[in-house]
Amino acid sequence: MKIIVTGCKGQLGTEIIKQLREGKSEIGPIPEKLQSATVIAVDLPELDISNYKAVDDYIRRYKPDVIINCAAYTNVDGCEVNHDAAYKANALGPRNLAQAAEKMGARLVHVSTDYVFSGRENGGVPQDEACLPGPISAYGSTKLMGEKYVERFCHRHFIVRTAWLYSYYGKNFVKTIVSAGRKYGRLEVVDDQLGNPTNAVDLAHEILQLCVTHEYGLYHCTGEGVCSWYDFAKEIIRLSGVEASVAPCTSEEYKAKHPDSADRPRWSALDNRALRCGSVGNHVRPWQEALECFFAHWDGDNGMKD
Repeated sequence: MKIIVTGCKGQLGTEIIKQLREGKSEIGPIPEKLQSATVIAVDLPELDISNYKAVDDYIRRYKPDVIINCAAYTNVDGCEVNHDAAYKANALGPRNLAQAAEKMGARLVHVSTDYVFSGRENGGVPQDEACLPGPISAYGSTKLMGEKYVERFCHRHFIVRTAWLYSYYGKNFVKTIVSAGRKYGRLEVVDDQLGNPTNAVDLAHEILQLCVTHEYGLYHCTGEGVCSWYDFAKEIIRLSGVEASVAPCTSEEYKAKHPDSADRPRWSALDNRALRCGSVGNHVRPWQEALECFFAHWDGDNGMKD
């Protein structure tokens, strides 16, 4: 089997390639069909997925069985001021990959986000795949358009929504909180935005289980359990051992201090119903357990302990 991983330098792309090369994750083995897979890892500047001809030529040249698209413009605030760049990466890129995959008969896994929801649809109950989205930011709207393009142009697709992703690799909320805690000793974090922290290990594991099946469609894949950013930050500081305090603040208070920041959903918790009810199953860990495992293995920088 031949697999192309776009966005290979990011958090998720790096983790997927690691699991493919090692044949396992912290959760368990990857599917047998992938144990000897040929992995083609690509990112900018080698391939710009927003360039239709470049994508078409690349997919024709390598003839993959599976394409896993981890490429995206994920800077939520940046998307508000760079809407064209967000649209190219988050909408046109998936469209181009979907069309190229369809021509080749390849399966396409496209990673999306909880920010396709407004946070008002179903407050208090995690949203499953049947809930209708309604984004309130440029990031969310461009990611939703990417979903629609994938669904429209590639029959063999898996759209996998995730949330609050962190990893041993790259920049993320966990590392930001640890660094800020060390630097300032006191943090303020919003306590009225709730969702699901997700370890990239868990997401990568489930994607690799899915991509060898024919159970195409829409999936949610996030850490089990719901918390606020404030709850998440408190647990990060506790597990890190950093001497710092974490105080709650409201979204309005945060917005007053950061007026250019994009609106975020107040409630974007997802339910992994499609995974749970399908043959693959939901092996994603409770978010507290996955975070504790992260700190047991993180080297404190940009990787894992030896």
